[in-house]
Amino acid sequence: MNKIIFPFLMMLFLQPIIAQEYHSDQLETVANLGEYMAIGLSVSSENRLFVSFPYAEDRPYKYGLTEVIDGETKAYSNKKWNKHSGSEKKRFVKVQDLYVDANDMLWVLDSKPSPGGSIFGDSGKAEEGKFKLLKINLKTDKVEKVYHFEDLDKTISGLNDIRIDTDKSLGYLSDPGQAAVGILDLKTGKTRSVLKNIEATKANTNVVLSYHGKEMRNKEGKAFSSNVNGIALTSDNKYFYFKPINKLNLYRIETKYLADASLSEESLAAKVEDLGEVGITHGLIADKKGRVYLTNSTDYSVKYFDPEDGKVHTLVQDSRLLWPDSLGIGSDGYLYFSCSQLQRQPVWNDGKSKVDFPYQVFRVKLP
Repeated sequence: MNKIIFPFLMMLFLQPIIAQEYHSDQLETVANLGEYMAIGLSVSSENRLFVSFPYAEDRPYKYGLTEVIDGETKAYSNKKWNKHSGSEKKRFVKVQDLYVDANDMLWVLDSKPSPGGSIFGDSGKAEEGKFKLLKINLKTDKVEKVYHFEDLDKTISGLNDIRIDTDKSLGYLSDPGQAAVGILDLKTGKTRSVLKNIEATKANTNVVLSYHGKEMRNKEGKAFSSNVNGIALTSDNKYFYFKPINKLNLYRIETKYLADASLSEESLAAKVEDLGEVGITHGLIADKKGRVYLTNSTDYSVKYFDPEDGKVHTLVQDSRLLWPDSLGIGSDGYLYFSCSQLQRQPVWNDGKSKVDFPYQVFRVKLP
């Protein structure tokens, strides 16, 4: 056999084994969540840690929203909101994302998309999704306001992540269902969908996630794919970062342009900056220095993009990072994040769960 080809083939065979040997002593476990799959996560200025669990019929479920206290999850803000029965206006349906804003308000995105807007391999007839956004005052632990997105096309939208611009009283949402960015006016409750189906918000169908040589596909053979998904807002509310999961490049736009409803779609799209390749990523968050953290399941890492040098740096790489997802930055100098193990769910593994219990929340020191 050719001496060059043989080592190359050996490398291919060994790749899954090598990929599982990452370890970092810097990675700390904050909470073991047992059999409950977490996605949303955020941290307050007082270092209160909140974690959400989206409801699904095919996996265990206890609460939709919790606060982690001494490593244990407690229903938040009360058990009434966490009941999975009764009026959907007064309970959580499927909590997707959390965000603590600059005023220490906790925003809870309760999002159950129609099958047409879902990224989770759902199939079935189009129907209206169920969406609401709750504003919770962390000083009183009371819900102050609920938005219902009345003017959103709920048959195709798939609201995924939320960020709040406290300067402009706007909410920015990723909407992979429409391949768009949603803008919610917090004063009027009205929404706009912008940057629809442009290069920066659409998934690249040629980018297929693969683990241990197996592509992430459902039983129909459809590959996992998500349009614009992870988003981040800088602490000065100047820049909004975003990217599809199935795309390698990171993008940003100044929020002053998002806030200008008079701009045409063409003019707005022209304001988007392409920051180059950062890899396949999921959750995003920005710190006070403007660095943008990106989670990556294909190489078990959390990286960060530093606008000062325009480069991507690895913060932590560990085989326990099974689809690291939502992130929060604590006042204690740590980056907190959940791991959803999405690639190990039955829908992507011929109906069999390959989840490693327990689900966990981790943290790592900021650079």
